Amino acid sequence: MDLKTALTHDKIDLPSDFFQKVQRYKEHLFQWNRVHNLTGAKNEQTLNEFIYDAVFPVTFLPKVAKLMDIGTGAGFPGMILAFALPQTEVTLVEPLTKRASFLQFIKADLELKNVKVVKKRVEEMEPELFDLITSRAVTDTKMLLDLSKNFRNADSKLLFYKGEKVFDEMSADISMQHKIIETNKRHYLLLGEDL
Repeated sequence: MDLKTALTHDKIDLPSDFFQKVQRYKEHLFQWNRVHNLTGAKNEQTLNEFIYDAVFPVTFLPKVAKLMDIGTGAGFPGMILAFALPQTEVTLVEPLTKRASFLQFIKADLELKNVKVVKKRVEEMEPELFDLITSRAVTDTKMLLDLSKNFRNADSKLLFYKGEKVFDEMSADISMQHKIIETNKRHYLLLGEDL
């Protein structure tokens, strides 16, 4: 997949420097990955798919001032969203040292003023309010709602990157309003009031 063509085709509104940042990010990730095994994306094709997957929600998300990504890993989706949303303050929560170090390196190298890296488990963080909380491949929906409770209010939205199991996870005891936005390989679960 040619990333630029795919994102342009889907009319995803991105800043002019988005692809330049993505290119630098990919170069660094391939270098770091050889030593530290940060992600399963070992080739350009897979990495482009991960990036597309991370940024696609820009097509349907409301504008937000503060975003927190739980378990960012090597940067999906939080770092990619930070490239796409330069006006949004993005907090990347990643407990593993090698991954948090990589995120910090990218922040410094690309001079990302809208990014804050927190090397902790989300449970260890001080409560703080965010407009949007995201997470990909961390845990099930019920657990994510529990992990995020100190960081949201009635106006906050949650966006969880899920597979087909999302339908099983949306049990009767999850009372929040939600929408599931489906693409070829992804189910985006958007939760919150006034959807």
